[in-house]
Amino acid sequence: MPMIRVSLQAGKPVSYRRAILDSLYTALREALGVPDGDNFMTIAEHDPENFRTGGAFGIERSADTVYIAIDLFNTRSTEQKAALFARIAELLTASPGLRPEDVFITIHDLPKENWSVGMGGMQFAPGKPSHG
Repeated sequence: MPMIRVSLQAGKPVSYRRAILDSLYTALREALGVPDGDNFMTIAEHDPENFRTGGAFGIERSADTVYIAIDLFNTRSTEQKAALFARIAELLTASPGLRPEDVFITIHDLPKENWSVGMGGMQFAPGKPSHG
C-alpha cells in the first residue's frame, strides 16, 4: 500500500502530470506487485522560486526534476526497491519524457502499524490479517 508524493515545478500540462502518475502506478504494479486499485498519489507544484535542484553526486539536474517520495511497508527487500527505482526512471523517461537525471526518488520504510487507511483504524496492526 504505497503512498507517493511528487513535487515538481508548476506549469506542466495535465497530460504531463497524468503521465507521471500513470508511470508510477505501472512501476509499483510491475516491480512490487502492488494490487490493482492500490493507487494513492499526489502531485504538488511549486513556483520556480520555491523549487531547487542541485548537482550532488555529479548529476546535473534541470528545471524538470521531479522529487518522488514513496512511503512503503518496511517489508520490501533491497532488490525490490532497486527494481522499483530502475523501473520508475525507465517509465518516466518514456512518458512524459523526463531525463533519468531528473528523477529523484526516496523511499521511507514504515512499520505496518504506522498506517491508518481510513475510519481511524489501525488496519495493519500486529495480529491483524495481512493486507500486503
